[in-house]
Amino acid sequence: MEEKVTPYKDSNTGKKQQVEKMFDTISGNYDSLNRIISLGIDVKWRKKVLNLIAEHKPKTILDIATGTGDLAIQFAKKTDAEKIVGLDLSEGMLSIARKKVANSELNDTLEFVKGDSEALHFPDNSFEAITVSFGIRNFENLEKGLSEIYRVMVPGGHFVILETSVPTHFPWKQGYYMYIRGILPVIGRLFSKDRVAYAYLGKSASVFPFGEKLNNILKKIGFIEVENKPQSFGVATIYTATK
Repeated sequence: MEEKVTPYKDSNTGKKQQVEKMFDTISGNYDSLNRIISLGIDVKWRKKVLNLIAEHKPKTILDIATGTGDLAIQFAKKTDAEKIVGLDLSEGMLSIARKKVANSELNDTLEFVKGDSEALHFPDNSFEAITVSFGIRNFENLEKGLSEIYRVMVPGGHFVILETSVPTHFPWKQGYYMYIRGILPVIGRLFSKDRVAYAYLGKSASVFPFGEKLNNILKKIGFIEVENKPQSFGVATIYTATK
């Protein structure tokens, strides 16, 4: 059985509410800490996601768990999409995303909205491309969230997930656990206002189903042409699927 991990063990609220509170709290230094924690490699991973989507020339794109909007902004700059929506549960993260594009022409095609990935407020078959970067493991109900993504994606549309995973070979696997359990929580305590946030992010990454396990869940929902592409010795994985 999949281990249930939440940000605040002593909280009486559900995972969704806890994740929202956590990201609201850490939103101010989220971008800079991301660069530190990933040694900047996350920028390279997101560029691969951008290229995977851009090659299909979608006119409508939904970026779920958009955070501070980096990937959605790149879609607006680098693709010919006519409508791009960046959706997130955290108003704190979205406020930073909106500031990045304030008074720019990107607002003609790009919109940042608060929303729940497990109850998307879009009609069926609304988007030709959908992405989730480092957010799918924060879904309270993974299959419900994936079913909603499937619902709002047009037939023939393209779905790309970028998510952390666990290396399977020595010494990368051992080094990964040393980093996640030892170093990452220390970085979080030193630089974040939320002392438990980065411990949760590391823990949730280490127990989330990845590789073939996530492939099988995607197929169960109804996605086809499902593939996973490990990145940087397996510390992250890019998944692609269609409807």
